[in-house]
Amino acid sequence: MVRRPLPRILSSGSASIVRSREIARTAADSATDVLHPLITITRGLRQLAAAGRLKWAGTPKERRGPALFLVAAIVLVVALIPYGPLLALITVMAAAAWKGRDRTPVHTGPDPAETQRLQALYEALVPYFSVPEDPSPLFTHGGDWTTAFGDHTFDDNGRLVRLVLRYPAYFTDGEPLSRARIEQLLHAKSGRGREYHFAWDEEGNQLVMTVLDALPTTIAAQRFVTSPGETVLGFTDADAVQRTMPVTEGGEARDAPPVVWRTGARSTEPHLLVVGQPGSGTTSLLRSITLQALQYGDVLIIEGSGTGEYACLTGRRGVLAVECGLSGALASLEWAAHETERRLISANRARQAGHPAPEDTKRPLWILLDRPSVFGHLAAADGRTDPQQLLQVPLRHGRAANVTVVVAEQFDALDTLSEPVRSHTRARAVLGPAAPELLAEVLGEPPHTTATRDNPPGRGYARLGTGPVLRLQVPATPDPYDDATSEAHRQAVLDLLPERQVPPEAQPEATPSAQAQAPESTAEPVPAEG
Repeated sequence: MVRRPLPRILSSGSASIVRSREIARTAADSATDVLHPLITITRGLRQLAAAGRLKWAGTPKERRGPALFLVAAIVLVVALIPYGPLLALITVMAAAAWKGRDRTPVHTGPDPAETQRLQALYEALVPYFSVPEDPSPLFTHGGDWTTAFGDHTFDDNGRLVRLVLRYPAYFTDGEPLSRARIEQLLHAKSGRGREYHFAWDEEGNQLVMTVLDALPTTIAAQRFVTSPGETVLGFTDADAVQRTMPVTEGGEARDAPPVVWRTGARSTEPHLLVVGQPGSGTTSLLRSITLQALQYGDVLIIEGSGTGEYACLTGRRGVLAVECGLSGALASLEWAAHETERRLISANRARQAGHPAPEDTKRPLWILLDRPSVFGHLAAADGRTDPQQLLQVPLRHGRAANVTVVVAEQFDALDTLSEPVRSHTRARAVLGPAAPELLAEVLGEPPHTTATRDNPPGRGYARLGTGPVLRLQVPATPDPYDDATSEAHRQAVLDLLPERQVPPEAQPEATPSAQAQAPESTAEPVPAEG
């Protein structure tokens, strides 16, 4: 499809609007500077008039006549004196300027309590940033903290919210363990219960610590503004991504920075691995991905927990099967492997013949596997094939066949994941509290922020391929059949569910394996060319 160029008014209008705003802002600032004396005198005259009105209101009525006579006499004398009116005007203007001056005290430095906190933090860093061989150490016991600390900001409670720290050049800032020790110390001394971001400048030997605002948890599941092949995993900090999208939060519309995962033939991270603790929101993330994937493709769901978290999707348009048993899971994944091979063969034959790819190979197919370790234990006890072995073909060739695999597992069963799952799921998400070592193991590198002890459901980190580690808050996508779900979130999920293909009471009895094999019969055979 050839993209049409934007109209000139759309391509150049935003730049002219921004330029006009800058010109108006500059003119307003210049006018304020020029008119500052007039503004001060006007404010002083208003204050003098208010003081005179209060004085007149407090004067007894029997004394108001003599007071008026005295004022009139003074005005007459001033008017008769040479240069009297001019001197009176100068005197009134001077009094107004003095009365209307800005007398707000300027805070020029930290107060004693803040100074004591900075000095204590400086003393705590001495063992980490000093060596006996240094002839002129930057950090010494009893030293001056102003030599090492630059810009610093405190909140209303007297706790640090931003600190610029200089450290010696010999500090091993390239080693993760050395960095982790400093970050842990700053986190403990600056106040727990908050999320901190640490920006290391290795060239300038400088560390900037910033307190991050908590990510909003009020964004519910909704129809996000995305193109085919884009999936919103959640939302992050405004300065972490270069894109925003309109969302509805609490009945109001605003722009939020999303974490967008791109899939398809041109994706470098075609498959996703989600890891978390129980109750951390991994199932909610898979539900959110499912509702977005059903807009443009078909979904096959394999649930290992067996708790019925995906029952609301059974029988919906685009949902091929929702399997909770071992037999159905094996049959469904076997069909998915054959379907991936069929798509590859059909697309290859079409390319060899010089034809476009068949339409049945272009529609995305999503395979969502929640807690495969449960099926692995059942298969081992029953002497059957591990379902993860059937994922090798979709994982290896899924990108070319428009097949996407999403696997969700818990930390305690992370070692049960097969090698193909570990090596081909280059997009990663970790939800819930976790040790820095586990985060580095799953994401490939530790995050540059510190998490709090009590994380809300859906809070964690995401990393797409070799990109940066981003904070993540998954949109609230609960099970609409759960009684503990709020009515607003339940209705938001129900509004996104596709219509049912067949009413539940009219569906014939069928085994899970038969449901999983049903899509195979609907695929049209592709004739061989030549």
